[in-house]
Amino acid sequence: MQNWFVVVMGLGTVFVVLILIIALCYLLGLICRAGAKEEQSKPSPVSDAPAAIPNRAELAAAIAAAVAEYSGTDASAIRILSIKKL
Repeated sequence: MQNWFVVVMGLGTVFVVLILIIALCYLLGLICRAGAKEEQSKPSPVSDAPAAIPNRAELAAAIAAAVAEYSGTDASAIRILSIKKL
């Protein structure tokens, strides 16, 4: 076999397989989008009003303790100014 034939066959094989992988990813994306549309069409029972936090002081204490543990400081040195739901 000649060298140029081996090079052309190798490059051809690589590009054909890459095109097949791209086509497979595109088809899987279409399948996933179809499944997501079915889930989105169902009405969700989420209200627009934000829910009240029942134990705001306990939540603030838990957040302060977690931040203090992560940063290696004392929990009494942390002052939480506001808590917003993301």
